Amino acid sequence: MNPERIKMIHCTAAEGQKFQLEATKYDKQIRKLGPSPLRTKGTPKKKKADAKAKA
Repeated sequence: MNPERIKMIHCTAAEGQKFQLEATKYDKQIRKLGPSPLRTKGTPKKKKADAKAKA
């Protein structure tokens, strides 16, 4: 596992802005790394419609 794909931060319930900032930075970092090398060819990707239905 690539250590750049794992991140732990500490935020209290009152630190919503900090959480949002860290989540945005982490999202950009993961997108730059591209698809996970651990994902096998047979592992299905989630579709956007599936993600919205679960939300």
